[in-house]
Amino acid sequence: MNHAEDDVNEAIAGELALLDPAVRACRARFEPLLDPEFVEVGSSGRRYTYEDMLAWLPGDPGSSREGPRYEPPSIQGVVLAPGLVHLTYETDFDGLRARRSSLWRRGNGEAGWRLYYHQGTPVPPGIR
Repeated sequence: MNHAEDDVNEAIAGELALLDPAVRACRARFEPLLDPEFVEVGSSGRRYTYEDMLAWLPGDPGSSREGPRYEPPSIQGVVLAPGLVHLTYETDFDGLRARRSSLWRRGNGEAGWRLYYHQGTPVPPGIR
């Protein structure tokens, strides 16, 4: 494997962790995966900041072991620049499909890879 593949694989591992209800429900587990400058535009159109996400994520239905799960069939990634990876994938969450895009950036020192930006776009029924 080359360095670019390693970077993409690390970003994918972080993304998959953030989709795991056990991680989402535990601030000590998800907080290190979010960049302090994190911003999300959710599939609802709502904008979330880092602080919003810290408060919202544990109570999200995707954070419950009994709730619906985000299940991406595949995730693709590309290195845009050193320390910056772009991921794309689709989710089906309780029958609601969304196309998702994430930017992961590598922090300094031990910070590692963190989610910097995320956007979810709803996919209406019948659209491929």
